[in-house]
Amino acid sequence: MAAVETVVLKVAMSCEGCAGAVRRVLSKMEGVETFDIDLKEQKVTVKGNVKPEDVFQTVSKSGKRTSYWEGEATAPDAAAAPEAEAAPSTAAEAPPAAAPAAPEITPAKADA
Repeated sequence: MAAVETVVLKVAMSCEGCAGAVRRVLSKMEGVETFDIDLKEQKVTVKGNVKPEDVFQTVSKSGKRTSYWEGEATAPDAAAAPEAEAAPSTAAEAPPAAAPAAPEITPAKADA
């Protein structure tokens, strides 16, 4: 039916009790096939027939500060976010092209 998703989250966990709270909410979540909790890295990897936003909300219910892990396969929305950032970057590149024209004028005045 649905493709297996891999969701990687950064979760603020400082002890085994914190990891246990995350473990409890994930073990009750429907669609989760496997999950790994790396306490040292504060990284939670979840695989299953789940929606990334649902995993995010479920882990957040543990009371731990949660965010998507940068640079990992998480969600189609996460993949779209860099594309959305790419468009403003392209727009941001146009003004710097105009900005070097101003410094060229300044040295010309200094030489004149």
